Amino acid sequence: MKRSLTVLDPGPLTTVQDCGRPGWAHLGVPRSGALDRPAASLANRLVGNPDSAAVLETTLGGVTVRTSTAMTLAVTGAECPVTVDGRPAPLGEPLALGSGQTLLVGPATRGLRSYVAAAGGVQVAEVLGSRSTDTLSGMGPDPVSAGAVLPIGDPLHAPHGVDVSVVRRPPDPVTLRVVPGPRTDWFIDEAMTTLTGSTYTCSADSNRVGLRLHGPRLVRERSEELPSEGLVLGAVQVPASGEPLVFLNDHPTTGGYPVIGVVRPEDLAVCAQLRPGDRVRFAAARGAG
Repeated sequence: MKRSLTVLDPGPLTTVQDCGRPGWAHLGVPRSGALDRPAASLANRLVGNPDSAAVLETTLGGVTVRTSTAMTLAVTGAECPVTVDGRPAPLGEPLALGSGQTLLVGPATRGLRSYVAAAGGVQVAEVLGSRSTDTLSGMGPDPVSAGAVLPIGDPLHAPHGVDVSVVRRPPDPVTLRVVPGPRTDWFIDEAMTTLTGSTYTCSADSNRVGLRLHGPRLVRERSEELPSEGLVLGAVQVPASGEPLVFLNDHPTTGGYPVIGVVRPEDLAVCAQLRPGDRVRFAAARGAG
């Protein structure tokens, strides 16, 4: 029998994600990929997969899947209840399931996104070298739906035991280090001081495209239109509202609002786990301007 997972309940949003498809921005293709790369990598490592293997990324409400054959699964990321056939199972450990067993990843109780890895990886078709779902452009597989049968590859290595702490609890507020962006001259001199000296809260409108924030507005010096120009991962764009937006993996490749700064890449994973109302501060990256 072919190895597969049947999706019984996809939750609010479950997508297939791997390391993404960087290097195609010149053709207008976002990078996509798992938002919390450390959590996705840990899930893969626990079941013996390479980091590049595709996993399931859930959002807030979890996912329920049934195995076609015996296989090893692991759940990492947000704190959440995990059960196998209704019995409690550990988070962040390899789980040996038999044929026809059901894994339920419950709603996140802390954090936002969970990752489910299966030994052998999710083997949906690749698009431009990646199996990732891009929620902005629609490239890659569709978000997972009820009844979907996801092919799973053959295991490459034996599962590993627990090797790092499973739950990473970010501080309150979270601090994102930022370097000056290409359009700081479009803002008044005090704007960067406002950005790095204020506390913002995460908006419910945040998604895989960007982390939208509520808080003190950043005042522009120049009011004319800005021609659309390239955007990078972590760009802090300031739309007409004056409130900052941090672009994440499914961000557009170009935009027409000024970018006041760019968040350090190593600080972006924590953005995947921020819930509406969570607090964020920005800090000038050491050595930046």
